[in-house]
Amino acid sequence: MAVFKCEKCGATKEGRCKPKKCPECAETGTMQKKEDKQSSGCGCACKK
Repeated sequence: MAVFKCEKCGATKEGRCKPKKCPECAETGTMQKKEDKQSSGCGCACKK
């Protein structure tokens, strides 16, 4: 599952689909997928 973070208030929500509005501030269009800097994109925690 992905983690989405609100650009306005910083709230996070885990889910498969991007939320339409923030669960905390109810602002629409501010939820962005939070990138995991340790992940290489292969699905594991390796540093390839």
